[in-house]
Amino acid sequence: MNAVAVNPRKREVSLINHPAPDISAPTEVKFRTLEVGICGTDREICRFDYGNPPIGSDHLVLGHEGLGLVTEVGSDVHQIKPGDLVVPMVRRPCQHEHCLPCRSGRSDFCTTGDFVERGIKECHGFMTEYVVDHEQYLCVVPPDLRDVAVLMEPLTVAEKALIQIWQIQKRLHWECPVVEGKAPGHCRQAVVLGAGPIGILGAMALKVAGFQTTVYSRSKPPNLKSELVESFGARYISSETTQPEVLAQMLGNIDVVYEGVGGAKVAFDVLKVLGLNGIFVFTGIPGFPLPHIMIDGELIMRNMVLKNQVALGTVNAGRDAFEASIHDLGIFMQRWPEAVRSLITGRHKLGNAKELLLGKATGIKNVLEVG
Repeated sequence: MNAVAVNPRKREVSLINHPAPDISAPTEVKFRTLEVGICGTDREICRFDYGNPPIGSDHLVLGHEGLGLVTEVGSDVHQIKPGDLVVPMVRRPCQHEHCLPCRSGRSDFCTTGDFVERGIKECHGFMTEYVVDHEQYLCVVPPDLRDVAVLMEPLTVAEKALIQIWQIQKRLHWECPVVEGKAPGHCRQAVVLGAGPIGILGAMALKVAGFQTTVYSRSKPPNLKSELVESFGARYISSETTQPEVLAQMLGNIDVVYEGVGGAKVAFDVLKVLGLNGIFVFTGIPGFPLPHIMIDGELIMRNMVLKNQVALGTVNAGRDAFEASIHDLGIFMQRWPEAVRSLITGRHKLGNAKELLLGKATGIKNVLEVG
């Protein structure tokens, strides 16, 4: 079957003939891949910044933002049936008995670093025609989300961040007063850095949670992204025209910063203006070569101590975030269907993958239609 893969040793990205998988365990599910999203991680793997083939293979099949249609299930599969739409999770646990997160189903908090990730690290991904995976790593998606379900995995970045924000902020009386018709975060101010898919989906999730949400991105409005952001009720401010200090003056106390831009300079510039009791979430991974930047470490350290601030990093999500994504994507489609659909700015055939992966990034989210 066709697959898009990288060969790090030969430094090649190509469409290859890959062996078709078969169910070999009673808990496994076989699905036909329908769509795969392309993200910055895929492009970085294709620049050979990272990405490791499975042991014994010279290539790694790409793709971790998948959507599939179930074609066959093993004898011990009980929650999934042929015909179901599924979104696969990305990370798989390490094999060390002493890693309590992996042994308890939370490989997204693996303590050894020996986890594997489909399409990224030592495990083939979903940029191919058929995939077999265990039931526990698949999430069933309602049929009415079919045309946007490929956005599920990138949305989990924001959902995991929100889960952690609410858990961490239990350290103080951070809850908003209960007001009928308003979501829990209605009295809190959130800033999203970046207007790519991670940033825009994060802004939507923060809006659903009630936060007064501002997207802080480079390009001056009006533009495609600013219009999209404003269409679902968030505010858009350009970093080209508004410095972080002015941003803080405009918004007041910034309770949450959700970084979705992958650039350290803008992140640390905004970290300096995080508000009292604020929480800063890093989600981006700067690409290589890593640039050296100057930061005001003394001010940041002083602020974090005196203002009771928290900074955290978050990466590949667990089932709780995938389930939250399914729930919230349904809400997005009820409230802002055109905005959600417009996030996907291009659908392409599998044969065009190399051009999309190696060429200049365009649009917001490009998707490969596999089957």
